Amino acid sequence: MSQFQSVGEVFAALRRRAWVILGIFLVGCVISVDYALMQQKVYEATAVVQIEDARVTSTATGTAADANEASRRLQLIEQRLMSRDNLVSLMDKYDLFAEDPALNDGERIYMMRQAARITPITRPGPTFSAAAQAPSGLMISVMLPDPEKAAVVANDLMTKVIAESRDRSAEQASETLAFYQTEEARVDAEIVALEDRIADYKKANSAQLPAGVAALRTELTTLRETELDLSQEIITIQGDTARKRPEDLARQVAQLEDQRALVAARATEIEGQIASAPEVERQLGQLEREMDRLKDQYSVITRGKAEAEMGQALQDRQAAGRYEVLETALVPDDPVTSSRKKIAGMGAVASLIAGLIVALVFEIMNPAIRTQKQMERVLGIQPVVVIPVISTRRDRTWGGLKFLAKALGIVALVGGVAAWLTKISGLGALFGGGAPRRAVRG
Repeated sequence: MSQFQSVGEVFAALRRRAWVILGIFLVGCVISVDYALMQQKVYEATAVVQIEDARVTSTATGTAADANEASRRLQLIEQRLMSRDNLVSLMDKYDLFAEDPALNDGERIYMMRQAARITPITRPGPTFSAAAQAPSGLMISVMLPDPEKAAVVANDLMTKVIAESRDRSAEQASETLAFYQTEEARVDAEIVALEDRIADYKKANSAQLPAGVAALRTELTTLRETELDLSQEIITIQGDTARKRPEDLARQVAQLEDQRALVAARATEIEGQIASAPEVERQLGQLEREMDRLKDQYSVITRGKAEAEMGQALQDRQAAGRYEVLETALVPDDPVTSSRKKIAGMGAVASLIAGLIVALVFEIMNPAIRTQKQMERVLGIQPVVVIPVISTRRDRTWGGLKFLAKALGIVALVGGVAAWLTKISGLGALFGGGAPRRAVRG
């Protein structure tokens, strides 16, 4: 930019490129107006739902657990409301996004999800607290071209949020209570069956139990003493052969040996029972430990059932946490999108700046020497004389024709751009066309 050493040289260059600046400015203005006409007014309606805390709280759960449960319930409600079937039903009910028949269901659902938002409102908590904060409310916002539909849809979503919350709470309380009742009946039946098994096992193995083993040991000692006495008596009889006949001795010895065999058999049986006593005690210990486990499980289920019954009672009396209407959505008066005049004005300013920049770029790309000062500055030569350009009538006529040609060229360019945009874009709205519009947040 060595040729621009003063403000006058800059203005002179801009005057030389006035046609370029004017053409870019006019074309930019046409495009800006077209873009402004393409913008669709969008209205935002907002409804607020308050999440009330339970009037009677359960002592079994902590604050963090309650906050997590409230957040999880809110996410489930939002997922249900933003589901495909619910959005399609909502769009069909209020005839939303049906202006363009080329839109398929997927595109309409995407536009509906962009138009509707559910934002939780959380209580302000300590800055450095890691505990989860339970939401204190919901903000339901809907952005649509029709302000009345925006308010109606926002209130409809608010009603569905409250209904979903009540249904979800009632369903959860009922399912929880039914679960604990089923588990209580199941564990109770298992306890009864195990009690019968333990009773039958004790009855079948009563002798091997600790109390029975002591009696068996006493009986075994007595049997061993009896067996020893019988053996001594047999020896005594066998040694007394002088006073008795051999037949009598043999008969007595046989009787005593039979008695001793019976005593020995009983003693062997008792020893077997005593030997199997540890295994019986081990099996009984397993059954008793299983019984303790079932009883502990039954206690946990009983406490859970009591809490579920309390939750069901709170739900029936509406003393649990619930969703209530805090603010209904009103019909908005002003759109949230940018003004068309503002968009067109900003486009005109941007077009003028673009024209000035292009003009200066052309001057830089064509660094001609046009003044005496430029020659002295660039070449270091001082001209002897400066001869002005003298225009003849023919030159003035030719200059007028060139001026007219440039003017007609710019008019043709602007008219062509305007005609093209009229067919495909927002300028058609000025001439009765039904050009599609789009909404852009300002």
